[in-house]
Amino acid sequence: MKDKSYEQYKRIFRFSEVLLTLDVMCGMFGYLWYQYLNKLNEKPFTGSGNLMQIAVYVVVTLILIQIFGGFEIGFFTPLNAILSQVLAMFCVNLVMAVQIVLTISSIYTLDEIFLAMLILWGTQIFLSIFLVLLFDKLYVRLFPAWDMLVIYENDSVRLFLDKVNTRKDKYVVSEKIHISKGFEKICDKIREHDSVIVYDVTSNLRNDIIKFCYGEGIRVYQTPKLSDIMIRSAREHHLFDTPLLMSNNIGLSFEQKLLKRTIDIVISLLMLIVTSPIMLITAICIKLEDHGPVMFIQERITLNDRPFMIYKFRSMIVDAEADGKARPAITDDERITKVGRFIRKTRIDELPQLYNVLKGDMSLVGPRPERVEHVIKYTEKIPEFRFRTKVKGGLTGYAQVYGKYNTTAYDKLKLDLMYIENYSLTLDFRIVVMTIKVLFMKSSTEGFVQEDLSVGTVQEMAASVDEELLLDAEKKEGKVGS
Repeated sequence: MKDKSYEQYKRIFRFSEVLLTLDVMCGMFGYLWYQYLNKLNEKPFTGSGNLMQIAVYVVVTLILIQIFGGFEIGFFTPLNAILSQVLAMFCVNLVMAVQIVLTISSIYTLDEIFLAMLILWGTQIFLSIFLVLLFDKLYVRLFPAWDMLVIYENDSVRLFLDKVNTRKDKYVVSEKIHISKGFEKICDKIREHDSVIVYDVTSNLRNDIIKFCYGEGIRVYQTPKLSDIMIRSAREHHLFDTPLLMSNNIGLSFEQKLLKRTIDIVISLLMLIVTSPIMLITAICIKLEDHGPVMFIQERITLNDRPFMIYKFRSMIVDAEADGKARPAITDDERITKVGRFIRKTRIDELPQLYNVLKGDMSLVGPRPERVEHVIKYTEKIPEFRFRTKVKGGLTGYAQVYGKYNTTAYDKLKLDLMYIENYSLTLDFRIVVMTIKVLFMKSSTEGFVQEDLSVGTVQEMAASVDEELLLDAEKKEGKVGS
């Protein structure tokens, strides 16, 4: 079993990691500021002016690295953490370069300032790689992977274990046990392991297991039911000596809708203007490749199950679904054109949806709007799938940041409900920022593997993949997520 003596020092490790990272990244800026940037000003800063400039850099660095997840060493993979820091520092240096040009320097030094900040960023990339790898090695040494017991109820656990096994630096599943072995046997097994994962277990037994782990002081993970996610946003009510939890279940408030819509209009309009040259070049390339239509227009579902026509740049051959059967993209799909392969990887194909946002059919952030036939089929298997339309469909969303293209419908539903039940403008901002990082991660655009589509259609694929995940819950509870 794992030696837990170092666990109490995780917070100290995190603090040391943040402090050293800030010292290195901001120390380099401080040196550049004193030695070069400040001297470009006609009247160089002295004393508190210099300290204020460096303090602003420190604050912006701390906020952006935190938002991108660059301090999550040990939680993210080293590559993910490095990418987070590199993107965060690019944004920090860009913001500071603009600030320096606008506030203390003349237009004639613009190129010198941006070049200096670019060189600074390049140096920070190498230091980021060194620091992340160093801290990751220390983290693994001090806090080795947890020895885990998986408690499961149905055979779909093998799909889940495939995911867990991708992070053997954090979790090592040494044993699994089926609930048919009985509660007493399960308790005996729990005592032999560092931690427990309760995977898709009937509510009553799951509650007993969690209470047992709580009493024994054993760490426990669980895959949430939909009702677990819904209750997370409940407010405490202390009207008398029996605690109450209250859930509104109305989606966003009027004030949230108004502010969200205002932001959607302003940002989508600006983005349409800024990206118009990119969209024009893309349209020309698509037309030149096969002389087919530039746009792909399709009916989708948004707020309150309202259908609308979504706009995308066409990335597949003309008549890719000529037989009328809907087929999602698979890995190395032959239907994707050369131009389409590039614009799908870079997400340029999604840019025309800014027009949908401006019209009000979509929001910048929200659950991705699904095809009508998908919604019908998924709702047959998962009645709660319709809960996603308590808010407008989004250009990006929680499931796009934390999931993949080939994440199952049930898991996407859970992620989207987490967004709806925990909505805030801060969360919207974080998702937008995280989307930038997702663009550089190949896993986010992975297609379905060919084996997943052996039955030939999306409807049949949904039935075969998601039904396996939900079959047991449907038998025991009457419907999924109850």
